[in-house]
Formats: sequence, C-alpha cells, structure tokens
Amino acid sequence: MNKKVNLKLLIEIFTTFFKIGAFTFGGGYAMIPLIEREVITNKGWIKNEEEIIDVFAVAESIPGAIAINSSTFVGYKIAGRIGAITAACGVILPSFIIITLIAAFFSRFQNNPIVKAAFMGIRSTVVALILMAAIKIGKKSIKDKISALISILTILLVLVLDIHAIFAIVGGAIVGVIIYYTSPKKAAQITGKGDEDN
Repeated sequence: MNKKVNLKLLIEIFTTFFKIGAFTFGGGYAMIPLIEREVITNKGWIKNEEEIIDVFAVAESIPGAIAINSSTFVGYKIAGRIGAITAACGVILPSFIIITLIAAFFSRFQNNPIVKAAFMGIRSTVVALILMAAIKIGKKSIKDKISALISILTILLVLVLDIHAIFAIVGGAIVGVIIYYTSPKKAAQITGKGDEDN
C-alpha cells in the first residue's frame, strides 16, 4: 500500500513540475510565481511563502538554473532523493523536447513575420512574469531598513559597477552573519524568530 502511495506521489510531483516546465516561457525567474502557486496554494507541499523564498534563495546562490535547483529542492523535501530526481526530470523534460524540435525546424521559420510577432509578445510577457516574481519576493524578504539597504546596494553593485552576482550573494550572506553575531535581537526580528518565541 505504501509503495502505491509513494508511486502516486512521485507521479504527482513529476506531472506538477512537467506542467511548470511546459507552460512557463522565459526560464527560471519566470517560473518562480508558478512554482510558488503550485507548491503552496495548489499542493500544500510547502506551508508558507517565507519557506519558498528560502528555497529560491538557496537555489539562486548555488550553480545551476534557479528553476531546476528549486524543483530539485522541493522534490527532495517532499520525497527524498527520488523526489528530487523526479521533480528535476519533470521540469527539464518539456524544455528538452521543445528545444530539440525548435532546433530542428527553427531555421525554416525564424524569419516568418508571424513568428517574429509571437516572440515579441512572449518577451513582453516574460518581463512581466519576472517583475511580478521580484515584487512578491521583495515584499516578503525586505522587512526593515537594513534589508532594503542591502537590496539597493546589490542592485547598484551589479548594474552600475558590473559586480558578478555570486559576489553580491556572498556579500549578502556575510552581512547577514555579521548582523547575527553583532546584533542577535535585530537578526531575530528580521528573520521572524523573535515573534515565534513570543
């Protein structure tokens, strides 16, 4: 009975992430709102938005695409290693199939005006999806003046001074650790731990 339940869960994980991979254009950042809706609202695999933001933070701070990393992380949380592999395969497979087909035929229709118009619309939609993800994550992550300052400083460093994103992520982590050791009460307030204790 337990094996059947596990197989059913694995199929559900695969189909959920296959759907995310198949119907999200624009790569990992555009997938963030859909991943969040599926794993929190529709499936209840992750209990709150703060937890999924932590997943996205970990996924962004390690090598690889954020969508694949996030899916693997969520899959592991739900069903261990096999869940991680199942989720990763689910989210990767649609892109693999679609890009293989496009690569085979793209040269024949890339200059078609209808195709060009369609891609123009898709690009605009992708920008909106990425912006929506940034706003949602920002609302949950930027809780005080310090986190707002870190966010603004990161934007300036990456956009204006062309600092590599990985150095900005490492720098943010270092600042967080410094705050934790120099001002534990402030760290507890930012992370919400102080509220839980009360």
